[in-house]
Amino acid sequence: MKFLKKLFKWVAILLGLLIIILYVTDTDYLIKAVRTIYLKGHTTAYLEDYKEFHNQVIENGTPQPWPNHKNYNSIKETNKLNEINKANGTIAYVIIKNDSIWFENYYGGFNANSQSNSFSMAKSYVSGLMGKAIKDGYIKSIDQPVSDFIPEFSNGLAAKMTVGDLSSMASGTNWDEAYYSPLSITTRAYFDDDLEKVMLGLKVVDEPGKHFKYASGDTQMLAMVIEKATGKKMYNYLTESFWKPLGCENSTLWQVDSKSHDLVKAYCCISSNAKDFARFGKLYKNHGKWNGKQILDSTFVAKSIKPRFQESPEYGYGFWLKKQNGKHFFMMQGHLGQYVIVQPEDNIIIVRLGHQKSSRNQPSDIYTNDISVYIEEAYKMLNK
Repeated sequence: MKFLKKLFKWVAILLGLLIIILYVTDTDYLIKAVRTIYLKGHTTAYLEDYKEFHNQVIENGTPQPWPNHKNYNSIKETNKLNEINKANGTIAYVIIKNDSIWFENYYGGFNANSQSNSFSMAKSYVSGLMGKAIKDGYIKSIDQPVSDFIPEFSNGLAAKMTVGDLSSMASGTNWDEAYYSPLSITTRAYFDDDLEKVMLGLKVVDEPGKHFKYASGDTQMLAMVIEKATGKKMYNYLTESFWKPLGCENSTLWQVDSKSHDLVKAYCCISSNAKDFARFGKLYKNHGKWNGKQILDSTFVAKSIKPRFQESPEYGYGFWLKKQNGKHFFMMQGHLGQYVIVQPEDNIIIVRLGHQKSSRNQPSDIYTNDISVYIEEAYKMLNK
């Protein structure tokens, strides 16, 4: 018994020292990481982790349910689709044809209204809100300097950084996109309770606007710009700009860093469902128009879904771009394989949500293998 008491005493002392060290070294965010992720058996963020964080509610307005296609659910999943859905833990797979639900199925205890983390699909919404802020007159253009809104980035190379550079991932900052390292800035941003402080610590090390480098910090900084420009919280601006006008059927959540700082995790973390996520794809497919109303400028939409840099044809402004079987697709894409995939000419939207994604054939490949499968199998189903 005495041995156990001594053991517990030393364990408590060591834990106390560890916590002190974390605070002294400004890595105390790891306490939240351990509590919310690692102690629950995960090595990275997961689909329902929004329940462990502070969130702001985004209310829906008058619901506009998707109509069912005349051939609704008349075809079942192909064998290959079933296999990859099972292997990757798919929770939702939806095919929308001519703005009608052609096929939908949900798995693993999830249903049509279940909430799950958008992860980086949120970046497309933030870029869209930049376009809305330009249309509303809060931001002059994509060429307006970031320093007009965040004076901490007024010197040296940082002074050249524009809001468009943030939307197109061309800021030139030293952001390190590393999801599985507990000491990376990406992990810190996910768990830190003061995101603005994290962002203001970034340095611009390359000339902005010259090349694409995927960086979640660019989107986070863009959200800070939008809030400064509009004087509105991002979750409120999303509500009034898109969530209500697009007739989303469910209210949703957007994670914030903490109750006190109340800054959204703009690069991720909108918790919604497949059919409500699909609406944003439809808005861009229809050139920014919804039910006859021009919500986003059509020129801005067209620019968003084309490559900014010739040497990086995979990205535009807030959207991923992919060519497959002679067709051009644009996509919202998130961690663990959250996808809204749009083919405008065929009037098709494919949504897949799930627990994980496939690997790449080669480390240098831009896309994981699963995306091609989700597209190909959808077309096989449609062409039966």
